[in-house]
Amino acid sequence: MAEAAAQFQKGLDQLALLPDIPERRQKELEFSSALGAVLNVVKGSAAPETGQAYARARELREQLGSPLEFVEVPCGQSRYHAHRGELNRAQSSAEDLLHLSRRRNDSAGLVMGHYSAGRNLMFAGSFASSRSHLETVLALYDPASHHPLVRQTGIHPNWQRRRLWGIVLFCLGFPDQALAQSNKAIAEARRLPHPPSLAMSLGIDALLLSIIGDDIGLEHRADGLVAVATDQGFPFYRATGAIFRGWVKAKNANVTEGLSLLRAGSSAYCATGAAAWMPLYIALLAGACEIAGQIEEGAARLDQALQLVERTGGALVRRGARSAERLAAAAAGASRGRRGTVLQGPRHRPKAGSQDVGAARRREPCPTVRDQGRRAAARDLLAPVYGWFTEGFATPDLKAAKALLKGLG
Repeated sequence: MAEAAAQFQKGLDQLALLPDIPERRQKELEFSSALGAVLNVVKGSAAPETGQAYARARELREQLGSPLEFVEVPCGQSRYHAHRGELNRAQSSAEDLLHLSRRRNDSAGLVMGHYSAGRNLMFAGSFASSRSHLETVLALYDPASHHPLVRQTGIHPNWQRRRLWGIVLFCLGFPDQALAQSNKAIAEARRLPHPPSLAMSLGIDALLLSIIGDDIGLEHRADGLVAVATDQGFPFYRATGAIFRGWVKAKNANVTEGLSLLRAGSSAYCATGAAAWMPLYIALLAGACEIAGQIEEGAARLDQALQLVERTGGALVRRGARSAERLAAAAAGASRGRRGTVLQGPRHRPKAGSQDVGAARRREPCPTVRDQGRRAAARDLLAPVYGWFTEGFATPDLKAAKALLKGLG
């Protein structure tokens, strides 16, 4: 991939010596868009070099009348802005692509437009809308006619849809289905001769496992992710793997090495320009600080995470707010509960989700409510949320909720 990036850049340097005619612009558009796809993994989706390649490609595409075969350009720009935490700009690019594709009856553009919108809405916490877009990708995708999208965009749209679907299903309250989708995505990625797809799938599965609390599975996924990223030279995924490795070590009595990996991984991740997922990773670092007894640093880290959430508008990673409350209690000498594993979800939805059971459980500070004799109020708060679930009873939050309900009588 690094060699591909170098060759595309050499081609662009040679094109710059030629007269500025439509044929040259067409070739420059081809090279710039391809360079953007390669830099997406060589430098990272949010790297300035990646954004520059796609910005030039968009300029050329518009000059040439927005030809259909370069659907990867608005997709790449949307992905670039999404990973930088610029969700409004990311969604604007996706909506422009959908509008143009509907007008031209371009099925490939519709596939990529719905995929991009589904990803952006997932980051924004609009999980029901995200799921709708991802289901539309499944309905529209045809392996025969849309296979060229793999070459054009550098991703497999239908496979990517499954990868994101796992996150959305988890946040809607279906952890078992989420893990099943994630495992299928990994199995598919292993069959593909495409290392970036494997790195992406391992990274998402590691994220799910870190939330659910499966330390053994997380360690295995993190090791696999680091191995692929190191072998292929993918800095974004190497940093992500280091973060998850550090979290596992910190939780398993190797807190010094864990903190070192978390700090180094977070710094390397930020160096790629990425903001997506960063509040969650900072929350993991704060959790490791809590384990180490470094409460003040942990609280400061969570302030940093919450500021980033407010800046980017991402609702998916508001988990840090819960940890901040616990660290504040710890600093005051109060009793601390279990470290949370819950994502903060959308504000409006017809049903409960995985984030709700943890939120309801933590709204009842166990010693305070029980000691004051308000057991019925606590039970009435938690029982309906717990009762909604039909799966995921082995996850830490639901197990803890069940134990708390039993203790409440």
